[in-house]
Amino acid sequence: MTATTSTTKRMPAAFLGHGSPMNALETNRYTAAWRAFGASVPRPRAILVVSAHWYVGVSAVTAMPRPRTIHDFFGFPQPLFEIEYPAPGDTSFAQEVAEIAKPVRVGLDHDSWGLDHGTWSVLVHAFPKADIPVVQLAIDARKDFDFHFELGARLAPLRERGVLILGSGNVVHNLRAIDWSKKELGFDWAHRFDGAARATMTERPSEAAALRDHADYRHAAPTPDHFIPLLHLAGLASAAKENAKVLIEGYAMGSLSMTSYTLEAKCPTDDGDRRPGATLPDPRDVPAEDTNA
Repeated sequence: MTATTSTTKRMPAAFLGHGSPMNALETNRYTAAWRAFGASVPRPRAILVVSAHWYVGVSAVTAMPRPRTIHDFFGFPQPLFEIEYPAPGDTSFAQEVAEIAKPVRVGLDHDSWGLDHGTWSVLVHAFPKADIPVVQLAIDARKDFDFHFELGARLAPLRERGVLILGSGNVVHNLRAIDWSKKELGFDWAHRFDGAARATMTERPSEAAALRDHADYRHAAPTPDHFIPLLHLAGLASAAKENAKVLIEGYAMGSLSMTSYTLEAKCPTDDGDRRPGATLPDPRDVPAEDTNA
């Protein structure tokens, strides 16, 4: 399926810092920002999400008509496991994604994955009706930062076909460094890396892959899965010759950055709302690094 709409204005795009899965159940300044973003964009034909939580050794896209809601975390209260996000999939759109990504080979996943919490925990706020087709694009763990940046740029024509492209992760994500005494604060190294990423995304997104060389990168992203979705937005920004804008910023428990970015969106930014973001389970019950948050 190929929808050509040369006269259609580009759909906005975004990277959303999803933080704790508990944000799906809470109302706070981050979820309010995600909701404001969703309300500000034209109704998408489909939503393509690059989630930190589908990090596998292959390039793939979900291609089932009814993707399941995946509760891929541990130690959280039962109401979180009861959330369903029953958005439809779209097999023909998945094929369209695979086609536009060429020469990268993107396989069609008809039955193994679905919508993980990196996707539905933000979409329950941004698009609560769950009536827009949602497809996930896997992060190929074998590939380097340049590959992911270039893949983001290659997906850019989808924005002119009514597709909303979202990255979901966290610029700073180090669960082993979680400090419960810093509920809404960040470590110095988290501030430094988050600040460098902010300068790059808002001034020179074409250089985003170079953030791997920052002195604080290894602390900020001991595994790259939560950082890589930002590279897809950087690739889209570079393709559009536009800079990203900060939607909301902040920290959680010392070592999580909640910063989110938009691209070509007419959306209210941080309005002074100070309601804190969600936290993680009590570490006496489950260590932060075992939650898969």
